Amino acid sequence: MRLKHLPTALLGAAVAGMALWLVPASLPAVERAGEPTTRQEKTVAPDMAPAAFQGNPRYTPVVDLVRRVRGCVVNIHSERSVRAASGEELFTLAPSQNRVNGMGTGIILDPRGYIITNHHVVEEVSSLRVRLADGTSAPARVIARDKDEDLALLKIDVPQTLEVMPLGTATDVMVGETVVAIGNAYGYDHTVTVGIVSAIKRDVTLNKDIAYKSLIQTDAAINPGNSGGPLLNIKGELIGVNVAIRAGAQGIGFAIPVDTMMRVAADMISVRRRTGVGHGVVGRDRVTTHNGKIVQRELVVEGVEPGSAAARAGVQPGDVIARVDSKDVACRLDLERHLSGRQGGERFSVEVRRNGLDQQLEMTLESVEAVAPTSGDLVWRRLGMKLQRVNAELVSSTNRQLHGGLVVDDVRGESPAARGGIQRGDILVGLHQWEMLSLENVVYVLTHPDLATLTPLRFYIIRSGQVHRGWIQNLD
Repeated sequence: MRLKHLPTALLGAAVAGMALWLVPASLPAVERAGEPTTRQEKTVAPDMAPAAFQGNPRYTPVVDLVRRVRGCVVNIHSERSVRAASGEELFTLAPSQNRVNGMGTGIILDPRGYIITNHHVVEEVSSLRVRLADGTSAPARVIARDKDEDLALLKIDVPQTLEVMPLGTATDVMVGETVVAIGNAYGYDHTVTVGIVSAIKRDVTLNKDIAYKSLIQTDAAINPGNSGGPLLNIKGELIGVNVAIRAGAQGIGFAIPVDTMMRVAADMISVRRRTGVGHGVVGRDRVTTHNGKIVQRELVVEGVEPGSAAARAGVQPGDVIARVDSKDVACRLDLERHLSGRQGGERFSVEVRRNGLDQQLEMTLESVEAVAPTSGDLVWRRLGMKLQRVNAELVSSTNRQLHGGLVVDDVRGESPAARGGIQRGDILVGLHQWEMLSLENVVYVLTHPDLATLTPLRFYIIRSGQVHRGWIQNLD
């Protein structure tokens, strides 16, 4: 068997991250797949004043919207390890001597605990905790990130069903309209600030490496810790994700439009990106507004990939996808999160609206290529981890010189992989000097006649969109 050699750049050092204006927060670790959407959608508080406040002139629209959406906003606390070495300490068991605390804000997008925040909030951090509005605290992990758009998707596991932020649109935002920001400003959780929209479609350049396009500018107070938090219209609908402030200025803050966030979040949570299992729908969100109110939001099929699950089910361009099983679909984000966690070969119903009529279609997700159980047994026994192929595009999006990898489905406690620091959700891309594109590649290394001279065995993984390296010693 002839293996591909790892890119020379990876053999020398791990990839570094970026820095941003606002105070960053925490954690590595990529989760491969979530659980199916089985929980009932939990909406925000009713859009009406409680009986105790009816007739109270102090119960303003701002008070009302904060009451309704407060539970959809989370506080993010992080810890970053500062190391003297270039990255070799990442997988050691000894604690770092220098740690820096960080803070940020997140927005709940799904009742199972999927949260959107800024990429710079979770960049190069070693631990990450999320605190809910009710005081519940839980560790979080980074599911995916988009450095260019400065967005990241987190996941927490809590027993309760979470409230989901109402989504608005930035397409009809008016300069001068009232907006509200909620966030973990300087660590003061759920701080509320009010302002107006100062400008729209503002391009902002931080430095030669970091620039934003078409941001919403606001004079609502945005402080360190507000990063990743919501910018809301007076109806309590999300219109932007707060991202940056102008250093040294007063009342100049910026937010990523919610429509951009929804597009990126759909990509990050998509079943194809995370497991390689695809549905084949190429969709576009269509929003119709009237007098400041969203009249209709729907997902329109613009194309169907040939030979895909959608093509076999009979989905056609021009269809409007209305439901997946019994769950309503109003946008591409809805479609992807409803399918998140489903496996290859799983069947589900899709209701489409075509020429004014509803049609029920049956779709089966494409299966991921199965790995040989005998090879898997060897890897589990020698290394203590279970591996499965991952979509090559996910790997190449991190490093264009890489051609694929294997996602870590499980790690046995106290195994060589565990002792080396490998975690569930990591993507193994290299062992020694070779790329790991299939389970057979791993077996090749483990059965190599010169294995004794290769140990401790250097490995290369992708975690939270960045390449790291470590060592596996004392193979079982």
